[in-house]
Amino acid sequence: MHHEDHYDLLDPAAAPVPRYGSAALSDLLPTLAAGLGVPGYRPVLPLEPADRVCVFLVDGLGWELIRANPDWAPFLNSLTAGRTPITAGFPSTTATSLASVGTGLPPGQHGLAGYTVAIPDSGRLMNQLRWTPPVDPHAWQPHPTVFERAHQAGVATAQVSSPLFATTPLTQVALSGGTFLGRTTGEERMDRAAAWLAEHDRALVYTYLSELDAAGHRYGVASDEWRLTLFAVDRLARRLAEQLPPRSALYVTADHGMIDIAPEDRIDFDEDWELSAGVALLGGEGRARHVYAHPGAAADVHAVWSEVLGEQMWVATREQAVAAGWFGPSVDERVLPRIGDVVAAARDDIAVIATRSEPGESQMVGLHGSMTPVEQLVPLLEVRS
Repeated sequence: MHHEDHYDLLDPAAAPVPRYGSAALSDLLPTLAAGLGVPGYRPVLPLEPADRVCVFLVDGLGWELIRANPDWAPFLNSLTAGRTPITAGFPSTTATSLASVGTGLPPGQHGLAGYTVAIPDSGRLMNQLRWTPPVDPHAWQPHPTVFERAHQAGVATAQVSSPLFATTPLTQVALSGGTFLGRTTGEERMDRAAAWLAEHDRALVYTYLSELDAAGHRYGVASDEWRLTLFAVDRLARRLAEQLPPRSALYVTADHGMIDIAPEDRIDFDEDWELSAGVALLGGEGRARHVYAHPGAAADVHAVWSEVLGEQMWVATREQAVAAGWFGPSVDERVLPRIGDVVAAARDDIAVIATRSEPGESQMVGLHGSMTPVEQLVPLLEVRS
């Protein structure tokens, strides 16, 4: 376990950081808003403006997963020709990415910096997907969304998603502005998004699907269940594309990819006295951990996590992760204490699970969160009418 030298430890400064400000998920809506003439935005991604714009975000639809399954996603694969992927942010996880999409800001600014993060000065973790415990949403994420600013600028703006998400805190702070249109099935969402475009001269509509991510977590991305779900997603994307009214652009993207991690490649934090020593709270998820130390224990925790995991994960102090730009070019003062004293991101095919505190998550087959290409690279596919 103990090594005489540390030449083989991964350098946090050399991790493949998301391409914030040039080709990241947080650059998508600002670019589209600029193309629609919304004040205060400039184009970052090389996208031709259109009068009517639709973003279709498929949860878990990683770029490498599309390319690896051409028979199951023929339409999406046909759109990848000549295109390069963009990156999600860090961590590559749903709450973080949806906030990056909706606000047009990196995680260090919007502040939804993980699946679970510490609520500063509370000694408690907050799950940012379920918003438990319920902190004040607009104190937690005070920045306006691109949707709000587009709506104010006279662009007909809408989100078409599950009725269950209509009033959730995550929707409020990440995906609100204009009109929320609750639709239950994928077909209804595609049809309503297309209709919204046709009904307005200048339009921005966002629509979303969660089933692919759910299948990956439950069965893994190597499963027939996942591939059949991908096939259904591919048909929905084509259904939407075929209904686009004139002067429209459709962009298909995702919040993260996914990787299957075998049971024997999982390290159980709850059964590991070395990794848990000095740790007050374990946040994040299996492949992207925020580790919060007891007062005075941060240096020891960092030393042990580096010793045990540093050849397979990028293990950084909070300061190192921030300086390396993991969470974006800058981190707001209010966000800093939400980041772990130690941040650990998996490079190899491993995960740090917690069977007692996270029984459900620990059983998931497919995982995500880190900066590896299969997790981090997401499609930006375009259809124009």
